[in-house]
Amino acid sequence: MDQGLLSRAVGKSAANKLRTKTLKNTLNPVWNETLIYHGITAADMTTKTLRLCVCDMDRLGRNEFIGEVMVALKRLRVGETKKYNMGLERQAQNREINNQNQEQGTPVAEEERGRILVSLLYSAEKQALIVGIVRCAHLAAMDSNGYSDPFVKIILQPDMGKKSKNKTSVKKKTLNPEFNEEFVYEVPHDQLAKKTLEISVWDYDLGMSNDFIGGVELGINAKGERLKHWFECLKYTGKKVEYWHALTQQIPCAERDLVMEDLIPGIGPLRD
Repeated sequence: MDQGLLSRAVGKSAANKLRTKTLKNTLNPVWNETLIYHGITAADMTTKTLRLCVCDMDRLGRNEFIGEVMVALKRLRVGETKKYNMGLERQAQNREINNQNQEQGTPVAEEERGRILVSLLYSAEKQALIVGIVRCAHLAAMDSNGYSDPFVKIILQPDMGKKSKNKTSVKKKTLNPEFNEEFVYEVPHDQLAKKTLEISVWDYDLGMSNDFIGGVELGINAKGERLKHWFECLKYTGKKVEYWHALTQQIPCAERDLVMEDLIPGIGPLRD
């Protein structure tokens, strides 16, 4: 029997799934592997469940289900390593997954957009805002192979011309890309309160229009964690502040204008 272990933080996104290597011809596999989920927030730790599924890979490369266990993340503590000795079950998932989705009350479409880790730092010495695109996690799959080729666009509004627009490199065939790229906007500190940072994640398609995955806007008109992130950047100059942000399905204003111009040539920029 050729066994592998699949793990998933409960949700329909393919990006939530990780797996071990396959061990050949054994009924007592020992993996000693560490699987890491990025973008897990404190809120996730109170609502999500980890599903561990053991499968047998046949000669055709198909996974035959053997059994699974479920571990509620709320049973863990920050910084704690905890070991479990649990018996595999055949049908553990259906009831618990349905119950959890009902408790969360979160639309699946919103959850499947993904998350992005962004760093902000205002340098008084350089009179500049330094935006770091660190990584994304659990992105929606936009290609037929079950993956995306993601890259990130950043625009500082109101539009400052070409200096306001930047984008990262493209990461091929991944739903959990790591960028670690920084972009510098020369802008006086007293003008930042009037600015909005528009961040959007796209799937690159060669010779075709790129697919929008999700976006987020940071600024004084934002709410919740997005507003808090912007406020801390303004308040603590010289300090790098990192936050995870959930991507939404709303295309940022500047990108929406470009999309509409492509669809209806000659209409000019649109503004709300």
